[in-house]
Amino acid sequence: MQVMPDQRCVVVGVDGSPNSLAALHRAAREAVDRHARLDVVHVLAPGTGTRPRLLRTATEWFRLRDLVARAIPRSQHLTTRLRIAYGDPGKELAEAAGHAELLVVGARAHSEYGNRFGGDTVPAVRQGTRCPVVICADDTAGDETA
Repeated sequence: MQVMPDQRCVVVGVDGSPNSLAALHRAAREAVDRHARLDVVHVLAPGTGTRPRLLRTATEWFRLRDLVARAIPRSQHLTTRLRIAYGDPGKELAEAAGHAELLVVGARAHSEYGNRFGGDTVPAVRQGTRCPVVICADDTAGDETA
């Protein structure tokens, strides 16, 4: 489903990690401040797992719904849209933010491919996104290099 350009939205990538939860909190604040919808995107690798894709999508959507419900206070008046996508996280998040005012992502301290900051998704998102990108990290998370 494509977002119409006249709909204001903030997009956030969430995978359940502490850094992505920090990004979710920041994106929710940004959406409230901007009077925009919050689009929460969870990207899955295609073709993994033994469950049929439709069942996997439904299961992950309910997990995402519960995670968002726990993370965002009910007192915030915020319209939220949840989306499960399959593919490369950087590409999928950049596509989801095609008409967004802002994209918020969590960052790992190190990447398995050698990026010193931001993991592997951040460089792909920064290259493929037209809107501003905010990179968040959970300062209470332990060292992820171990």
